[in-house]
Amino acid sequence: MTDSLTRLIDHWKADPHSSFNSWFLWEERLKNFRSIRRGIGQVVRDIDAGTFGNQYRGSSLETVVGSVAEQRQIFKGADHAFLWKPKLRIPDIYENGDNQRAFSRLLNACDCCDTAEAVIAAIQRIDASKIKGLGPAVANLLYFIHPTLVMPFNTAIVRGYNAITGGNVKLGRWDHYLSMREGAIRLNSQHRAQLSNDFGAIAGLLFDVGSGRYPAPPRADDVDGLRAWEADLDKVRQESAAAQKQWVADRESDTGHTEIQSWLRDMGRSLGYAVWIASNDRGRLHQGVPLGDGCLTQLPVGAQAGAEAVKLIDVVWVDPATQSVAAAFEVEHSTSIYSGIVRMLDLALGTEVGAKSTLFLVAPDNRRDEVAQQLRRPAFSRVSELGIRYLPYSQLQQHRESIARFGTGLKPLMEISQTL
Repeated sequence: MTDSLTRLIDHWKADPHSSFNSWFLWEERLKNFRSIRRGIGQVVRDIDAGTFGNQYRGSSLETVVGSVAEQRQIFKGADHAFLWKPKLRIPDIYENGDNQRAFSRLLNACDCCDTAEAVIAAIQRIDASKIKGLGPAVANLLYFIHPTLVMPFNTAIVRGYNAITGGNVKLGRWDHYLSMREGAIRLNSQHRAQLSNDFGAIAGLLFDVGSGRYPAPPRADDVDGLRAWEADLDKVRQESAAAQKQWVADRESDTGHTEIQSWLRDMGRSLGYAVWIASNDRGRLHQGVPLGDGCLTQLPVGAQAGAEAVKLIDVVWVDPATQSVAAAFEVEHSTSIYSGIVRMLDLALGTEVGAKSTLFLVAPDNRRDEVAQQLRRPAFSRVSELGIRYLPYSQLQQHRESIARFGTGLKPLMEISQTL
């Protein structure tokens, strides 16, 4: 079993279409952790203040769960568990105040602790509350707080775990979830050199097996099963080649994001600004040159208070004379707009140098309505005060060269962007 599982993991990591390559190593995944964790904190504050309300739609929980559900592959559909089912009256955290507060205590306890024991104790407390319809799907929120302590949870992950281990984990039960977590820890330890201490890696493997992309390896003494499994694995390799078109499209999407960043970088330099490129994008190649070449290697001193979020903003223009942030840009090519807005808020409300900066969401022309819809969410009530502007790709592409040659300051960008 161990040898065949080792082979499966090697193939899984080499497959460009596996969740390991298309999601776990996806650079945008890391950007989303802090914004989702901040969103969870907002849910806690809303419940504690009595302003959460009695429905999912329009709540801060819908905002953060929606952002989780927008992550690639294994979190697709994560919002289903939190949708109100009126006939069953589940999950019972909208109309029952005590249950709502117990849910808040779970989120807050996990956000404030840093040990596995404390996380498990918080889970055991919510399990003891017997809140109807509130089960291990909550682990998909907790994962973004503690990715090395909490494993994501959904039907495909459970199926994959049962197929690989021979277990009988059932959905909807916290005790079964915790037993699966223990088993996953053992699997992870046995294959640590191939996997990661981030539970997202093994969860991705289990998801791909459970969703039918890869067959589970048979037991060691099952010779016929081993041969059949090897044949199935070969079939998966062939199907992976057939899926190349979608993979190329995903890569082109990432490339488009990098190209827009390069436009903003070059335009900012031409207008006399020092430019910061998101720390996790600096090494990306554009036309054979790292995106961060010639750009700032440190944020202005006044931005350090919110450095964790600000350093992940796609492009920042800094006035070299005052060391203040003149403008900040989040490029939302095809990913969740939520995380970008949160980083903008951190810059404008959490740092000295960003208080008077002009903020731009740069996105394809066909995403205007989506941007406007996100900005209307109750969780972003303070956005209207900041005047975040929408800069469509078509306007940036059409005018960037003339702005770089003849423009001064931010006035030309104000003219080609829109308020929402």
